[in-house]
Amino acid sequence: MTASADAPFRVVFVCSGNICRSPMADVVFRRIAETSGLSARISSSSAGTGDWHVGERADHRTLHALERLGYDGSAHRARQFQFADFDRNDLVVALDRSHERVLRGWARSDDDADKIALLQSFLPDAETLDVPDPYYAGPPMFDEVLGMIERASRALFRQLEPAIRSAG
Repeated sequence: MTASADAPFRVVFVCSGNICRSPMADVVFRRIAETSGLSARISSSSAGTGDWHVGERADHRTLHALERLGYDGSAHRARQFQFADFDRNDLVVALDRSHERVLRGWARSDDDADKIALLQSFLPDAETLDVPDPYYAGPPMFDEVLGMIERASRALFRQLEPAIRSAG
């Protein structure tokens, strides 16, 4: 772990196009860090495995789902995961197993591969390891996915928090 007063612990959330699931996870995780008073010691971002939406805002259904629960995703702009993201981040969190496979294929070393985890794997009672892609569904699916992301993000934060607090 690299978290310290000078270098925050960095997490990047990764999905397909970086317009639905990973922006949700980033916004939720940031709120959790802010609420805990640790936003200066832990940071997050998001990226996609594909380049289809680079530069675009999050999907309007993502933004509306976030807004309904008091989150603000308006600053998000999609970007594609780069090899340098392995260097810039301490933890690379895939939203489903297809993203995990792509990331493992891109890993240049065991150190890179060791940084990769599935978001749902932080939930001891997860019914699935995959956060479903809501892109081809309606608004209710975006709300359901956001709920999954909130639960798993809280579990991830609970796991990281003791080490983050002790590093400062």
